[in-house]
Parts: sequence; structure tokens; C-alpha cells
Amino acid sequence: MTTDHVDEPVIPAPDVQDDPMEVLAVVKDIPADIPADVGAEAAEDQHQGFPGGPSDPSVLTAYADHVACSVWTGEERLELKLSSHGRKVHSLGRSVPAIEGLIAGTRLSPLIACSVDTNDRGLLSTFVERWHRETSSFHLPVGELTVTLDDVSSLLHLPVIGDLHAFEPLHVDDAVQMLVDLLMVSPESAKAKTVQCHGPYVRLQWVRDIYQRRCQAGHWTVAARAYLFHLLGCTLFANKSATNVHVVYLKALRDLIMTERYTWGVAALVHMYDQLNDASMSHSRQLGGYITLLQVTNIAGFTSTFPWSWSPPLIRTKTVKSIRTPLYRERLDRLRILDVCWIPYGEHQEVRDFHVKSCYSGLLRWGSVAVYYRPERVMRQFGYM
Repeated sequence: MTTDHVDEPVIPAPDVQDDPMEVLAVVKDIPADIPADVGAEAAEDQHQGFPGGPSDPSVLTAYADHVACSVWTGEERLELKLSSHGRKVHSLGRSVPAIEGLIAGTRLSPLIACSVDTNDRGLLSTFVERWHRETSSFHLPVGELTVTLDDVSSLLHLPVIGDLHAFEPLHVDDAVQMLVDLLMVSPESAKAKTVQCHGPYVRLQWVRDIYQRRCQAGHWTVAARAYLFHLLGCTLFANKSATNVHVVYLKALRDLIMTERYTWGVAALVHMYDQLNDASMSHSRQLGGYITLLQVTNIAGFTSTFPWSWSPPLIRTKTVKSIRTPLYRERLDRLRILDVCWIPYGEHQEVRDFHVKSCYSGLLRWGSVAVYYRPERVMRQFGYM
């Protein structure tokens, strides 16, 4: 699906036409009077830039340590190791019938069916090379693109409005007590698991075992908590360890009635942006976070460029392992506006409406992590030129 008439005015989505936030979409070409000495000053500052990269180092401030700088100078980085937990989600399967209502009430149940087992390292490594933390976007020949709140809402059906959880730093002793209180384990067992993980973490396999035991004992609320804790550790809050989950996220599951009020869509985006920020540095060798969300967003937007199929809300992907990073890089370098499906969820909006909150611009914060969210840089993704 591509935009066939890019020279015609694009009509804004009905949901945002009359909203004050549509000012983000006003794009004007206003000629400016440029003083004669500005060109000379720019020439003098040119030497401060990077060959093939930004000429103004004050904009992309971390470019010197960015992987793109290394690639430009011929220093190839190995494809990123991906911390994907799709198999772990599938190994646990759907929840037992006794807790299905509790799980659905938290609004996290869409995550159960939204995980892929394998991922395309070449594709994701290539996109990470083009990610910049200062703009929270991928820099491509056709302009900038990013994963938006609308992407998260449309793909994962997670809420993007509600409460933000202010997680406080968690000491190991506090983590042990939380495991005792919320998962009904002994202090000795909880302490041993945190020692094994060298901090306020526990292994996902141990959480799966706790879930099975609580189901056998008929402790349904605790079983639901363990199931959701495992689900979050494999999806929204997946980390580079590929085996552990931070105990702090269990705090959001203390009261399952309260859990549904949280903006889980924002949490997904903040954690993924944070992981991309880290992976885009030249010293990084691994990408954590919810890999499924990143990969499927790219599939949805580039169906005419790369060989995959996608149909919402179920995710079905065909991984092409034979395509390596240099070939993907070459394809992205040849990208044209017509190759991009800028608004891939048009037909799906009958199921999941576009929410005006997706146009918010500023900082997004979940716990101690804050990232920039700048939809004004990717207006084509919101139906504007």
C-alpha cells in the first residue's frame, strides 16, 4: 500500500481536524531574509561537522559516538544481537480459564498474541543505524519516520491515555519483600533468586514455575499476577539479559483493578525508545526491548520495499535471514516516498480509532526513564504533507 498522488493536498484525519493540537501539522514555506554574513559564518563552522554526517554538531550532539559515524568511516559493526522472548510467551501459552477475566481486565491481554519467535537482525540493525536520540526518529532519504503512539495503539491495542506509573528505584531488600507479598513465595526463596541475578531481578523461568504452583493451589489472583509479570518481562519490558525481569514492574500489578488505568502503550514506547537510544551507540552490540513492536512497525510501513506480509491485529511475519545489513542499507538508500505506506492503519481504524493524544509533543516518562516524543517531525505519518 503506497501513496499514489503525493502532489495532491493530504486531508487531515477527521479526528484531529478541529482539535487545537492540529497546529503541529501546519507546514509553511516562508521565504526568509538571510543576512549576507550568515553564509560566511556557516562556512567557517563547516569544519566542525562530520564528513557525510551533520555539519552542525550542536544538533545531533551524540553523533561522534553514534554507529552511523563508524559506518561512514568504514568501521562496520556486527549485526545486533536481539533479545526476543517470543518463544517464552508461547511456551507459557494463554492463561488458565479461571484467571482470563482478571487478565482481560488489565487491558494487557493483546500482548499474549503479539510476539514473534524470530527476528530479522539485518533489518533491525540497519534501522538502528538511522535512529537518533535527539529527534527520536529514523533518518531516511524520504525524511524522518518513527514509531508513534498511534502505531502502538493500532498494533498492540494498548491504552495510550491514563495514569503514568512513577516507579521508584528498588533496593534488593524491597524487591524481596515485594516478591513475598505479591507472589506468596518464602523470603529465603526470593532472596536466593535475587542473589542469583545479582540485583532486584528474577529469572523468567522461576516466574513461570510460580505461576504453575499458584494455579495448582487455586490462588487465582496471585497466579494472574505471576502470569502478567512474566508477560511484561517478555514483551514491553524485555531487557538484554534474555532471562531476567526487573521486580519493580511487579509493583504495577499489586492491585489488578488499578492496573487497567495505566497507559501501557506509553510504557511500551518509552522502553523501546530507550533501548534504541542505547543500541544506536557504536559501542553497543545488542538491542533489547519489545523487538516485535519495532519489527512489525517497519513491516507495516514498508510492505512495497521488503518481502513480508502483515494483517492487524494478528502478527504474522516471514523472516528473511539471508538478507544482511549492507543489502538493507542499500535498499534504504534508494527509498522513495512512493515506497512508504505512510498511514498503514486506514482500514483498521474502524476497529481502533486514531486518538488525538498521539499528536502530543514533548517528553514521555515511565518510571525513571524519560524520552523525547516529537510527532511534528513525522507529519506524513499523521496524514499531512
